[in-house]
Amino acid sequence: MILDVLFTTAALSLIIALRYVAVAALTHALLWSGRGRGRRLSRRDPDPARMRGEAWASLASSPIYALPAAVLIELWKRGGTAVYVDVQQWPLWWLPASFVVFVLAQDAYYYFLHRALHHPRLFAWTHAGHHRSKDPSAWASFAFDPAEAALTAWFLPALALFVPVHVGVIAALLTLMTAAAVLNHAGREVWPEAWLRSAPLKWLITAEHHDLHHKRFACNYGLYFRYWDRLFGTDRPPEEERQASSTAMATASPPPMHREATPLLPPRA
Repeated sequence: MILDVLFTTAALSLIIALRYVAVAALTHALLWSGRGRGRRLSRRDPDPARMRGEAWASLASSPIYALPAAVLIELWKRGGTAVYVDVQQWPLWWLPASFVVFVLAQDAYYYFLHRALHHPRLFAWTHAGHHRSKDPSAWASFAFDPAEAALTAWFLPALALFVPVHVGVIAALLTLMTAAAVLNHAGREVWPEAWLRSAPLKWLITAEHHDLHHKRFACNYGLYFRYWDRLFGTDRPPEEERQASSTAMATASPPPMHREATPLLPPRA
């Protein structure tokens, strides 16, 4: 089985890397070409050198994400997982329900893991690599240190050992993970500002919300939803950040105005 796992890991690593390059490149091109699309979140354009570093870090994470998936596949072939192919094996209502269960479980796991990775004793060797991008691009979506990649990569495959899940639901989960990661790091908010203040977007992590995490660090730890941040007091709403920035600019002392010197008048006789 070990050789099978290694072969499957190699094949999946290539698939994951090619998918990452295709999605990140397409997203970056669509959002930043010409005048760009959506609302930019930084005054600076993405730095090409920084993006190359993000790309290499993400590619290095590919085999780390591939290994747990390969183990799951090989165990599934031997009947050792809860993954199923026949939709009749479980009630049809379980298809969307299992998707919700996996999303909520992953979201909770990531929030508490993310906060732990920010601990001073862990941050330098588990999470600092991802935070080298204070103004991230779509290429930063999977730019993790090996420890963080391993800690996040094993969760869903481990859950699939015990919780029944259809292969189609797994594909939907992977699509959601990729889309959320790429869009939330793209450096542009694609949703209109009015929509962000209304349900359901006001409950979700979007690019502007996550961008504040890269700039402020000690806030906005969530993956998909904001309720964990709100529950534990780590939510920093983007609208409050914009208001605070506007207030700071408005109340800042204006530069002294230049006044022409008044010429000295001769004394009266």
